[in-house]
Amino acid sequence: MITQFISEKVLSAAMSTGADFAEIYAEKTRNNSVLFLDGKIDSVTDNVLSGVGIRAFLGTRTVYATTTDFSEDGLIKCALSVAQAIGEHRAERKIHLTERIFPNIHPVKILPGSALMKTRTDLLKEACFAAKEFDEKIRQVTGRLMSVDHTILLANTEGLYTTDRHVRTRMAVSAVASDGGENQSGFEGPGRGMGLEMFDEIKPADIGRRAASEAMVNLRAEYCPAGQMTVAIENGFGGVIFHEACGHSLEATAVGTGTSQMAGKLGQRIANEKVTAVDDGTVPGAWGSVNIDDEGNPTQKNILIENGILKNYMIDRLGSRRMNMPVTGNSRRESYLYEPTSRMTNTYIANGPDKNEDIISSIEYGLYARKMGGGSVNPLTGAFNFAVSEGYIVRNGKICEPVRGASLIGTGSQILMDIDMVGQNMATGQGMCGSSSGSVPTDVGQPLIRVSKITVGGR
Repeated sequence: MITQFISEKVLSAAMSTGADFAEIYAEKTRNNSVLFLDGKIDSVTDNVLSGVGIRAFLGTRTVYATTTDFSEDGLIKCALSVAQAIGEHRAERKIHLTERIFPNIHPVKILPGSALMKTRTDLLKEACFAAKEFDEKIRQVTGRLMSVDHTILLANTEGLYTTDRHVRTRMAVSAVASDGGENQSGFEGPGRGMGLEMFDEIKPADIGRRAASEAMVNLRAEYCPAGQMTVAIENGFGGVIFHEACGHSLEATAVGTGTSQMAGKLGQRIANEKVTAVDDGTVPGAWGSVNIDDEGNPTQKNILIENGILKNYMIDRLGSRRMNMPVTGNSRRESYLYEPTSRMTNTYIANGPDKNEDIISSIEYGLYARKMGGGSVNPLTGAFNFAVSEGYIVRNGKICEPVRGASLIGTGSQILMDIDMVGQNMATGQGMCGSSSGSVPTDVGQPLIRVSKITVGGR
């Protein structure tokens, strides 16, 4: 996208008024989407996003500018606008870049954008018709097959010049069940850092049936009672609780500015001793994995909490300067339009010592959260609120009738202490995480866990 020679000139221009570091981030991303609606393929979209972001540092002050002009003159003009905002001191600096090739730990077998349109539409139809045929009460099915082919170039004044390419695929199915008087919905949306070979391990029909099953469960469910109770949260997307309630509080974005409940707590116990939590961007083929982050640092397996003790944070370059700690390969952004910041990749609670059947049997009365929905959190206080998209009452150690309308309310610091049982069936779920640097793909995960007490919202 930008030659090494031109990159050196652009970086020199960005440094020309006294910046102590500068970088170039160039991107070309192809997005493809196929939509199924009202029993047929409704639309196909295919677009390309292309542009460049140039950033300069002076201590912990940053200036960022973007352009879609890839010409030498256009890039230097953008770089000079950054330099102008940094200061007026004239500085000459010779930049020499050395190309670096990072290992590709996410090989792709079938590029979605190169596959026949019929191949893609047949996969989506298989999922959607399986949902429609699940039960006569399934009245509406919407499905989408999405793919991203993302190529970036990074160069900086520490001499780095590199490129990377990453492909992601996701299928999402939403089903609506109706009994004539009431409607309830279900959703399933797995994704991988793969091409269409993703469907060798995840069958499209299973995706559709899981969405329809959730809708049917909620259609017959009564409203969940409210109050403080013991809650068992299932694996997979149940990990959104840790992601939101604690994960954001461990990002340098909040820690480095002192706006996190976890700031200054390294080495302290912040969770039950059964809790070990990890952020790992190196998992092959995972939805949140990348070879390098958006500052050109290799991703890594980062132990955040070990046996309840806070061991590390997730740190980008700016956070590293603020905190005087090394970067961890967690700098991410939605696109060149955003300045990067510290973000999660694949974040999960690791398997623990408890048997899953013992977790359920230990609950005299409580809630089994089979599947979690979305939520929100305040990183400063850790206060969160999450919807339970599929839940059941537990009585005398047995899962009983389904309930709907449940939500889990609490604080991240408290829930970490109140996780008193951790099972052994760790799995992940996929989502898009929004923050100051836009929306990025993240995996969340955990085994079945038990929270000894938490406020359940309901009726």
